[in-house]
Amino acid sequence: MRLATLVAGWMLCCAAVHAQSWTPQNSPTTASLRGVRAVSDRVVWASGSHGTFLRTVDGGEHWIAAQVPGAEHLDFRGIWPVDDRIAYLMSAGPGDLSRIYKTEDAGAHWTLQYTQPNAKGFFDSIAFWDGHTGLVLGDPLDGSAELLFTADGGAHWSRLKTPPALPGEGAFAASNTCVFVHGSRDAWYVTGGPGAARVIRSRDAGRTWKPATTPVRNDGQAAGIFSVAFRDDDHGVVVGGDYSKDKEGRQTAAYSSDGGKTWKTPLTPPAGFRSAVKYLPKPGLWIATGTSGSDVSRDDGRNWTHIDNGSYNAISFTRNGVTGWAVGPKGRIARYR
Repeated sequence: MRLATLVAGWMLCCAAVHAQSWTPQNSPTTASLRGVRAVSDRVVWASGSHGTFLRTVDGGEHWIAAQVPGAEHLDFRGIWPVDDRIAYLMSAGPGDLSRIYKTEDAGAHWTLQYTQPNAKGFFDSIAFWDGHTGLVLGDPLDGSAELLFTADGGAHWSRLKTPPALPGEGAFAASNTCVFVHGSRDAWYVTGGPGAARVIRSRDAGRTWKPATTPVRNDGQAAGIFSVAFRDDDHGVVVGGDYSKDKEGRQTAAYSSDGGKTWKTPLTPPAGFRSAVKYLPKPGLWIATGTSGSDVSRDDGRNWTHIDNGSYNAISFTRNGVTGWAVGPKGRIARYR
């Protein structure tokens, strides 16, 4: 009787894991998509190449795609909507190809807020604590990561002081998740490159920062940490690997239980390179995705189970974690429930 009960429980567990997967949606674009953020179960924004942004207000039944006028040559790697009408867009590229835009009328009009003035600059990620206070992370300039701060909805941006960058260290504009903010003051950003796979954390809204090393691979320019997320002040997960070897599962993740001061290697890592990770509160699990598939963890990143082979770049979930979205190459959009 005990054996039968154990077998039945194992079968139910396996069925639950395999029931978790992405369901492809109809997409109105073929742009490469790397930015996505769910405002609610019904309102979701996404962004990508060729100045493209997308928006749905009916839970993905219909998506509207458009281009920001005059920005058709830009690659919008990051988007951060506040609600169904207000959103920020961040483009990534060398020099003045890195820009910040804002709309307050659901994308009918966009205001250019900031253009990178340094020819060596390159934006990687954008994140906001609220509708007015946020950060934009860029690759190192003058020996340290460029981190821009606004407290007035993007009307003004100022550079924060960050720790010295290691040789060859930078960030990856792969999924708009190499910066993560929590509460009203906590923030983390992550790095990669030869010899660098670090998590840099702040407890005071970016005024001071402390770096920490991780066991994520950093053996080349395409290797390092690509994404960071925390479920509370203490428990966090980072994912990455080598995007040029996306099926290699070696050193693709790490987890922390002390706010990011120290990081440990999973017993069972994700099955390959992963460019984005999120925590789903209601089911109580983590999900990581990348170009070679997706994995979930139910024990705060210690063990991962492969659930899907779809190729995606970025993910976002509603606050309760019930509904999520993934975007990827060639306009790919998928929904997760």
